[in-house]
Amino acid sequence: MLSLFLITVFLIISLVHCYWALGGTVGMGAAVPEVDGKPLFQPTRGGTFAVAGVLALSALAVALHGHLTRFWQMETVRWGLLALAAALLLRGIGEFRYVGLFKSVRDSRFARNDTRFYSPLCLLLGSLLLILAW
Repeated sequence: MLSLFLITVFLIISLVHCYWALGGTVGMGAAVPEVDGKPLFQPTRGGTFAVAGVLALSALAVALHGHLTRFWQMETVRWGLLALAAALLLRGIGEFRYVGLFKSVRDSRFARNDTRFYSPLCLLLGSLLLILAW
């Protein structure tokens, strides 16, 4: 059940990024940190597709976990899951300015959503990946 939950979440978020990369705009205004009402950066189509690809590969890694017969393959997937867990946990904690639970800029739509949804989700996913990979 844990694997199925992780796979589902990673694929849904991947599909949302694909939607944005293909020109979709719903939710985009709340997906990028802002400073003085202006986006901190403008996501590129390629960058957004890359994020979607990493999320889809994350779902694949979770799906493969436990289904490989060779030890080296299993260890490779396990280390990949641990690296992904570390990245998600670090994202959830943040860089202390624009993203994460300890950010200092808190007065934008992104910041409110990051505090309520994005960072807790990253911490949850990272923790669950640690449990799965352990």
